[in-house]
Amino acid sequence: MDNAELAALALDIAREAGALARSGQAGVRIAGTKSSPIDLVTEMDQACEQLIRERLAASRPGDGFLGEESGEAVSDAASDCRWIVDPIDGTVNYVYGLPQWAVSIAAERQGVVVAGAVVAPALEEEYLGVLGQGSWRLAGGDRERLVCSQQTELAQALVATGFGYRRERRVEQGRVISALLPEIRDIRRCGAAAVDLCYVAAGRVDAGFERGLNPWDRAAGGLIATEAGARMGGLSEAPASEAMTLCAPPALYEALDRRLSALGATAPED
Repeated sequence: MDNAELAALALDIAREAGALARSGQAGVRIAGTKSSPIDLVTEMDQACEQLIRERLAASRPGDGFLGEESGEAVSDAASDCRWIVDPIDGTVNYVYGLPQWAVSIAAERQGVVVAGAVVAPALEEEYLGVLGQGSWRLAGGDRERLVCSQQTELAQALVATGFGYRRERRVEQGRVISALLPEIRDIRRCGAAAVDLCYVAAGRVDAGFERGLNPWDRAAGGLIATEAGARMGGLSEAPASEAMTLCAPPALYEALDRRLSALGATAPED
């Protein structure tokens, strides 16, 4: 498969997993917690990831896999592809009946994300990206090419962010937000990092940043955003990582990078 075919496969499987998740949202059952008592995992998270793994294995036997719920499986020698999956990004929203959650599936080749799909069933939106070819929003039968915001002024920027689940991290994130908020247009807190990144791609927010994102949180949405013209990375030329993921138009990226670095947004807190 070429990268566009990988993206199409990711989209098809994400649609199926999204339909399964949406059908069970009203009767969702908590299966446990992860990093803290408020970091939820549901039975549907697990069921959707199992469905995704089975569909990928049927279509692409031998590919590697990295999933939020079931961990990692290494690809065999004949495959150059690994799938990075978040079966329900925004689980707390999902549990509370809010619409901002999504299925995120990305394909990575030789360490580079080359295709990605983010399907948000309750929002009735789908996002698709292919390395070097662009990214699109699909809704109601329409296919819209994505172009990120052209905002350059920090003071005029609408900025998305999210918060971790451990108390110590939240204290630090609150400190950073309280200092940054007077210097920007406003903050938006969606509750699903993949959706935030797609909103950067679509220009619905000017930028987004968050500490604590894992590869499955940012892989597909990050490709969709960068293919729409945004830049994604960490602070001070670092790559995007759990320490910090920042996504913004290039000129605005530099301003946010400087300000977040000055605020010690990636300083150890626990």
